[in-house]
Amino acid sequence: MSSVSLRNDTLIEISTFLVRRWSENDQITVEFSTKKTNETRKKENRIILIPFLDYNGDEFGRYRQFRTAIWYEAMRINHCSKILSNDHAFGFILNTIERRRIELEGRKIWRGMDDELIFNYTWQWIYRPLLNNILGKARIVEAFYQYFLFDDIKGEIQPSHFEKVKKAVEYAKTILDKALENNYGTDWIEKIIPKILTMLDIDPLITIPLSVPLKGPGMLVNPEDFEKAVQKITKNLESELGKIDPKNAIEGKEVSQEFSMIKEENKKNENKGLTPETIGIQIPDSTIVDETKIYDQDLISNLKNKFREWKTGWKEQHMVEGDEFDVESYLEGYDNPFFTDVKKSIKSRIVILLDHSSSITDQQSEYKKTTIALCEVLAFLKVKFSVYAFNTLNRQVVCWLIKSENMKWNNSAAKRLAQISANGGTPLAEVYDRMLSVLASKKPDIFLTLSDGEPSDSNALKMILKSYKSLGVKMTAIGVGRDTFSATTIANNLKYLGYDKVLAVSRLPDIPNRVLSILSEY
Repeated sequence: MSSVSLRNDTLIEISTFLVRRWSENDQITVEFSTKKTNETRKKENRIILIPFLDYNGDEFGRYRQFRTAIWYEAMRINHCSKILSNDHAFGFILNTIERRRIELEGRKIWRGMDDELIFNYTWQWIYRPLLNNILGKARIVEAFYQYFLFDDIKGEIQPSHFEKVKKAVEYAKTILDKALENNYGTDWIEKIIPKILTMLDIDPLITIPLSVPLKGPGMLVNPEDFEKAVQKITKNLESELGKIDPKNAIEGKEVSQEFSMIKEENKKNENKGLTPETIGIQIPDSTIVDETKIYDQDLISNLKNKFREWKTGWKEQHMVEGDEFDVESYLEGYDNPFFTDVKKSIKSRIVILLDHSSSITDQQSEYKKTTIALCEVLAFLKVKFSVYAFNTLNRQVVCWLIKSENMKWNNSAAKRLAQISANGGTPLAEVYDRMLSVLASKKPDIFLTLSDGEPSDSNALKMILKSYKSLGVKMTAIGVGRDTFSATTIANNLKYLGYDKVLAVSRLPDIPNRVLSILSEY
């Protein structure tokens, strides 16, 4: 399978469709979480999934694991009356037995999942920790999990403890068979859990640490080892899942066609509304990039709350005359004792150019987080904007198109930004020249440049700035420094080059506020 970067919005759409189909509940919503576990909240009709990129393996393998995880959560919705937390031994043991029960119940209808279950179980076995690395009695609980679901354990455990595990698993499987035979559900199995905990000599409230890294040292698996693991899992689970051809489980032909269709659709949507606008302006390749690393949700939320008044469109403002008289302002001697509701709107179209020269190398992550926050707020306020960036690639200056004005801001644009590495100098004049033909036709109201360095050719920059001004474009710049002094110095240098407006910023999170202040003036 060729490499493809599946967009988060595409994955959300796919997972929502699948979980609603499998669960027969059209109210279910899906979201991603940074937590290393999947979660179903039945009362909220909500499923929270591990991000696609957090799984190991190639792209197709990741998709198969991701897809099977969706199936399991759908089966939980169908067959579980309650879902307890895995944080404590009681919930962990209950969920372990429930996993196999809902799996077997689900297979009665969805027999096409057999190959996917074996494939997924193989990866789950790879992900499970060595028992040697787990401290305390949590080791016994993990051993129960492994022996119950995989009919095997990884690593070592005391013989006396293993005897307890074997007896508890044997009893749990007897209970499982009885539940399946009599159509007993979660509530009935829950009543049996105390006895299993007693057999394991485990306190029901002991904490079970999350010990399943999906990536990291030791996670690289060559095809030969993976094939052996599939064969082993197939043999171990034959008594419960029946005979399954290991080769079919590895190939996943039933899902491969579905995946091919998704890739094609993803490719169509990836750069929708984007075309290389001119020579020297490129679109970053759609590679495997985790854009979530450059999302600062707290910063985004705070900014959205701060500028919510722009979203609603109205703000109270003191004026010489107005709708309501403010007695306190009058008594305090203010010249504007009246206040009225003023309609707020941002009609300006803005182009943002990001300096990704080598000088931002050590802080490019924070730089991108700030940019993402800015874009999220601009999209929130329905401002028409486009985003470009520049750096040096193979000793050539490249201007990158991150987002065009006519496309929505989404995670695909964020992926494009995430790929831009800090490198090279600050040839602003050359970059402006490459963008001139594009912007001459689009004529934005404001062209904002974020830069932390001295332009390579000041004279050339002065000339190209005049060309933009003749088009009626307000050329603005924000000088980004590591402290107040350096920011002010950079801003002053930019000011004398002929920009219409220049601001200084020493704290990256302040950039969105400064940009919004510029927009409010035009």
